[in-house]
Amino acid sequence: MNGARWLVQALAAEGVDTLFGYPGGAIMPFYDALHGSQLKHVLVRHEQGAAFAANGYARASGRVGVCVATSGPGASNLVTGIADAMLDSVPMVVITGQVPTALMGTDAFQELDVFGMTMPIVKHSFLLRRVEELPHVVAEAFRIARSGRPGPVLIDLPKDVQIGDASLLAPHVPLDIDDTPAPMDASLHAALALVSQAQRPVVYGGGGIALGDALQAFRTFVDATQIPTVLTLKGLGALPTGHALNLGMLGMHGSRAANLAVQESDLLIVVGARFDDRATGKLAEFAPHARVVHMDLDACEIGKLRRADVGVCGDLRRTLTSLTLPCAAHLHGRNGAARRAWRATCQQRMHDFAARYDAPTETVYAPALLKRLSEMSPGAIVACDVGQHQMWVAQHWRFGEPRQHLTSGALGAMGFGLPAAIGAQFQSPDAQVVCVSGDGSFLMNVQELATLRRYGLPIKIVLLDNQALGMVRQWQELFFDRRYSEVDLSDNPDFGAIAAAFGVQALHVDRADRVEDALQALLAIDGPALLHVAIDQAANVWPLVPPNHNNAQMLDPELDADTVPTPNEDSRHAIPA
Repeated sequence: MNGARWLVQALAAEGVDTLFGYPGGAIMPFYDALHGSQLKHVLVRHEQGAAFAANGYARASGRVGVCVATSGPGASNLVTGIADAMLDSVPMVVITGQVPTALMGTDAFQELDVFGMTMPIVKHSFLLRRVEELPHVVAEAFRIARSGRPGPVLIDLPKDVQIGDASLLAPHVPLDIDDTPAPMDASLHAALALVSQAQRPVVYGGGGIALGDALQAFRTFVDATQIPTVLTLKGLGALPTGHALNLGMLGMHGSRAANLAVQESDLLIVVGARFDDRATGKLAEFAPHARVVHMDLDACEIGKLRRADVGVCGDLRRTLTSLTLPCAAHLHGRNGAARRAWRATCQQRMHDFAARYDAPTETVYAPALLKRLSEMSPGAIVACDVGQHQMWVAQHWRFGEPRQHLTSGALGAMGFGLPAAIGAQFQSPDAQVVCVSGDGSFLMNVQELATLRRYGLPIKIVLLDNQALGMVRQWQELFFDRRYSEVDLSDNPDFGAIAAAFGVQALHVDRADRVEDALQALLAIDGPALLHVAIDQAANVWPLVPPNHNNAQMLDPELDADTVPTPNEDSRHAIPA
């Protein structure tokens, strides 16, 4: 029994059944211990794929995702996936090999200070020096990753620790996660007082709802109070698409109904959201008339960007449950007529500004295709890359649960979609998993088609190809006087031929009247498949809130033909979604 074999048994004791990785010199003892074990190791084709796959596994399940790599370049290739997990609060344990302790600090072959390099992007890092440290480190790593606001934890494992004698170590015993604190009564009473006074309240829900296992409590609260609700990118699915009170996503590419409701509200009830700049637009003009009740497990988020009139720190499920009946009683009493009128106004705007899917063109209209695909595959898990297609999915896919939507939110990492879909499929073998990608993003981790084929995963890939870096091109069109710089991808390879070379069946569609047949054919394929969709390079994502503007100042040529964005210095220095 050496350290590596003990670690394999400890992972199984922690409930790990699948891990994603790529072997190398400094992690070879661990891979030797994996041989013949009960753990399923998924061999990806690039370490970034391992990190994103573990990330997708964790997002889809709520369980801890595990990835493994060797020292040096193996570890550094994990960094983007680790950062994504940190910024989106995804529970992960990352295991990296390290050179033997006697060689650390000598610039040994494939030595890298991964402990220091990842310190800003993990909840905690461990660098082991002795095999006897394994029980404490492994137990703490999983406890920390799961507890409170989840996140990634790094275990840097020198080779001599892996081969050290572990025969005297006791079998691994997992630690309980930390109890989440209950909200304070005083803050609940203060929140109730503000709710009782509001005439134009809006619930603003974010990713913390799913992270806090508060989905049912959130839905019960909204249904009981009948308060119009907006959701962030990470909060989509907290209310099902089509729910009478779901005004849609707010922010830069949010719906008009959602953004106008927030801007006109007199009270924002913020549940597990953090006032991200993509959601708020110009922060100084965000919801200018609203007082704020901010509910979050993480005390650091309350008041960080927008002052909260009442901060309710603690377990979201208990917070919402405690407030549901009292808030409902107050809201249906005094000021009831004003609130009913407000709700009617919000719902009328949902109708008036609903997306249209009857684009008068022979080419494929991406929003209509995505909406139709979501209708044809209800309950599917969809993993996105980053760019225009990501926003189209957020706007037009019909989500029933938050964990059906896997997207790189805060980091916005291209190359996320395919490996995240792979992780989700391993977590839910019987689920329909769809990867929606763009031609720019897809090539960043295209090698994972080999992983898809090796394991026979029935993932369906929808590749929207506009032969450009679409979101950057859109911003250059709108805010940089159409000076298109390094966005041309007209020399894209034949994506169907690439898929075929990897043994993945490929289809193609470029006409709107053939979309239905193409989608049916895609979903009917038994096994992995790619649908290459040619779309208009000039297609843009609408609505759009320009940088340094408030969320009521949305651009949408389809509704405001005379509205032209006015570039300014702030917009030129802003970052595309």
